[in-house]
Amino acid sequence: MLAIQILTGIVLAMHYTPDATLAFDSVEHIMRDVNSGWLLRYLHSNGASMFFLAVYIHIFRGLYYGSYKPPREMIWILGVVLYILMMATAFLGYTLPWGQMSFWGATVITNFFSALDLLIPGLGTSVVTWLWGGFGVDNPTLHRFFSLHYLLPFAIAGVVALHIWALHTPGNNNPLGIDVKGPQDTVSFHPYYTVKDLFYTTLFLILYAGFVFYAPEALGNPDNAIPANPISTPSDIVPEWYLLPFYAILRSIPNKLLGVIALALSMLTLFFVPWLDRSKVRSATFRPLYKQFFWIFAVDALLLGYVGANRVDATLLGSGIPLLWLGRVGTLYYFLHFWVILPLLGSWEKPKPLPLSIAQPVLGVTAAE
Repeated sequence: MLAIQILTGIVLAMHYTPDATLAFDSVEHIMRDVNSGWLLRYLHSNGASMFFLAVYIHIFRGLYYGSYKPPREMIWILGVVLYILMMATAFLGYTLPWGQMSFWGATVITNFFSALDLLIPGLGTSVVTWLWGGFGVDNPTLHRFFSLHYLLPFAIAGVVALHIWALHTPGNNNPLGIDVKGPQDTVSFHPYYTVKDLFYTTLFLILYAGFVFYAPEALGNPDNAIPANPISTPSDIVPEWYLLPFYAILRSIPNKLLGVIALALSMLTLFFVPWLDRSKVRSATFRPLYKQFFWIFAVDALLLGYVGANRVDATLLGSGIPLLWLGRVGTLYYFLHFWVILPLLGSWEKPKPLPLSIAQPVLGVTAAE
């Protein structure tokens, strides 16, 4: 997905005009006049969603199997760096079509930094003015956002190389979470992994193609088909689906500064997971209590995404239960899961007995002898 994003992005940049008065029309030009421009744009816009889908599956799989535990802490840390770089790149790209949601999304996100005024008077305003390149989101803002959006994918590619390098030092984790004891615990990469990877890559590309050719705008916001209008605010400003849980965390706290701090901490918390989980057993396969809390956390992430996608005054399916309070409960559990539950489980939980080797469950006791 990173390769597709870079290749399509380079070609799109050849036809895009990063000017506040021309950007929206240049996107329409790409869609209508450039040969296969519609395909390039839909590959790129839906590719971002598919990229995040793959990364979210990867992150939750790593959390389930304890792939962040020693000696793989550096792999996890570099993965979190990748994730944050992806979020920054996706936000910058979301602003480039210069539709209503692009413009107002850029306005809202950059205004987060104005909360720094509550810590040091004038600091937040200075940072926001510097980001904008003026006194409002306008042409200089679009120019610098386009420049950064073009640059960051290459930074991501560099961190991906480091991520893979860090992986090859200790080797892969596995669903059992047990270190390799000998040659009986490994299989050759080809044909076993190549066939498996090819099969799942094909399924993934079928899903990707389904969105590109049959529902290209399903994951976007209709308001972004309207040219940016600084004097007309949309009724509800929401980010793309892959950022909704963090948006819900931000909105769940009424104080602006505390909300921004909670948002930042929700991302920074991920860096500390290898040390917060103190269990000596890696995989949830042998951790019955952790497995239950893992699935509660997965549901909590979906709940936060649902809350973030709705208006701040919305209720749960018309039941009268305010989604704002569900968002607050979800935010509370998010931090409790990492900072309270994970450390306590390491002391309280009694894991199941581990096999003597990776091969033992398949080949029997003799495999470990």
